[in-house]
Amino acid sequence: MVGKGSVNHNSRKFKAENVDGERSHLNVDYCNESIKKVYHKLFDEALQRYNEKQTRADRRIADYYEKIRNSKQEKPFHELILQIGDKENTSAGSKNGQLARQILDEYYHGFQERNPYLYVFSAHIHMDEATPHLHIDFVPFTTGSKRGLDTRVSLKQALAAQGFKGGSRGDTEWSQWVQSEKENLAAVMGRHGIEWEHKGTHEKHLSVLDYKKQQREKEVVQLEGQISEKKEEFQALSNRVENYDKGMGNLKTLEQVLDTSPEYQLPEPQGLMSAKSYKNKVAEPLVRKLKSLVKTALIRCFEAWDSYYRLNVTNSNLHRENDGLRRTNEKLAGENENLRAENKDYKLLRKAFGSKQMDNLLEQAKAAQKSKQRGKYLKNSKEER
Repeated sequence: MVGKGSVNHNSRKFKAENVDGERSHLNVDYCNESIKKVYHKLFDEALQRYNEKQTRADRRIADYYEKIRNSKQEKPFHELILQIGDKENTSAGSKNGQLARQILDEYYHGFQERNPYLYVFSAHIHMDEATPHLHIDFVPFTTGSKRGLDTRVSLKQALAAQGFKGGSRGDTEWSQWVQSEKENLAAVMGRHGIEWEHKGTHEKHLSVLDYKKQQREKEVVQLEGQISEKKEEFQALSNRVENYDKGMGNLKTLEQVLDTSPEYQLPEPQGLMSAKSYKNKVAEPLVRKLKSLVKTALIRCFEAWDSYYRLNVTNSNLHRENDGLRRTNEKLAGENENLRAENKDYKLLRKAFGSKQMDNLLEQAKAAQKSKQRGKYLKNSKEER
């Protein structure tokens, strides 16, 4: 869930009706910084640099926190709420509830490292409500910005800096990041013997094979788009390298012009012209003209060779990246084909044995697997004790 965020509620400065005060001592408080102090810590230096550049007083920003708080484009902070299960199967007072608390704790301790551009200033696990859940409040920021403050608040740019590039309307930086965090939570759950049941909010429940196949298809489409972009970059750079090759041809033409064009030849003295007059009126203007031409040609030549070298290096890197993406794409396409075949076999089995019997077999297999994982977990716990 994504909440509006109530730091006072999360830190229990006030308690809602659904809070059991007798269990509040079981809550976990990781951090609870003043958001205004956080803004000073993150943005004061950038704010000073920005204000020093402004020639008009009305463009200077007195309080960056207040500016963002009254902004319609950005929020001062964002809140993430994570919960495993519900009050029916993971209630706060049950063994499963204690396990959920342990998983949420393990998940939280990797959050800041995974998300260096999301500054966490308030984080709490609540054990005094129906189900254990984790609140994480953070300020998203970006550095090196070309407009406004060079370090400023931006959720979109913060997530982009962490590798989440928005695509279609339904595939934004935020949706990609949320999916990634769900997968990180699921990985911790898996280590404790809990399987993630994928419940899409806008789609019917997908079987595990269907879900994996759908995810692979998305990855393949994304990679194909990246390959197409790299091809366009490769072609653009190749064209520029070709232009520099033509430039070398132009330099040879210039050499011929210098050798043959009357404009750049020293003429014979006219009549009884003195040596001094010939020098001042004919020789020196021609020498200055040649010097200027040579300087310009040398500068352009060095710039061309430097750009030529850098373009070739970039071109080679893009070529290698393109090959890597192509190999990854082929691998994913192969995995997708295997999943499609497995899915087909699975549907044939359901048709042959009946959906009810197959569902019962799957439930038995899952129960056996969970029991085995639970037993392994208990065994490891006893050994640790």
